[in-house]
Amino acid sequence: MTASTTRHAVLIPSYNTGATVYDTVRAARAQWSPVWVVVDGSTDGTAEGLQRLAEADAQLHVIVLPRNQGKGAAVLTGLHAAQAAGFTHVLTMDSDGQHPAGLIPQFIASSVEHPDAMVLGKPVFDASAPLLRVRGRRISNGWTDLETLGAGIGDSLYGFRVYPIEPLIAVMQRQPWMRRFDFDTEAVVRLAWRGVAPINLPAPVKYLTAEEGGVSHFRYGRDNVLLTWMHARLMVEFLLRLPVLVWRRVRRLPPFQYRS
Repeated sequence: MTASTTRHAVLIPSYNTGATVYDTVRAARAQWSPVWVVVDGSTDGTAEGLQRLAEADAQLHVIVLPRNQGKGAAVLTGLHAAQAAGFTHVLTMDSDGQHPAGLIPQFIASSVEHPDAMVLGKPVFDASAPLLRVRGRRISNGWTDLETLGAGIGDSLYGFRVYPIEPLIAVMQRQPWMRRFDFDTEAVVRLAWRGVAPINLPAPVKYLTAEEGGVSHFRYGRDNVLLTWMHARLMVEFLLRLPVLVWRRVRRLPPFQYRS
């Protein structure tokens, strides 16, 4: 690891994924150090198991939240901890085995080259992907493209990303949202509004079967209602921000660059 990458950490929020989280953490540690895991009130015993792993690994840091607060809240906790430790960027990845740990160095290298940008995974699906979810995310991506006036966000839901810490904390602290499943989408929209440009890199996504240890906490009814409410709020703000976004586009200012 070169000096230019020592300000990047890997951040993994985790909630009741069972033993799969251990494989995810080991895979991430094989690619990067340090790795921070925020256990979001898990009741499956993995908090204790992760703490035992951390006792034997100085580059693994585990934060245990006393109750489940949601993915966004867990990420925010990790952001504050990483920032306090001197890091400027985090690569976030899910703990359920869907994200490609082998691409961590590539994504961080892109972030080092463009430190003011957000590096976003653009999912490459295989046959394991549920068709309903693949089609459903197209709707969210369409709304995101509209809300950012075509800022170039390749995918609004894929959580394998590198964020600059300071602007992400700033947008989260200004409002009470982005604390649960709405985090991934609202984060990229609000960062784009702030002028943080997206870089899109392809990344495979794998949906594990139950036999493989796959766990999903996505609930179609509950979470689609949450996403609908989120996009309604964002559209209202988009209309208020529209003159500024149009001016940025005309002047070709961020977020209308780094679109590859």
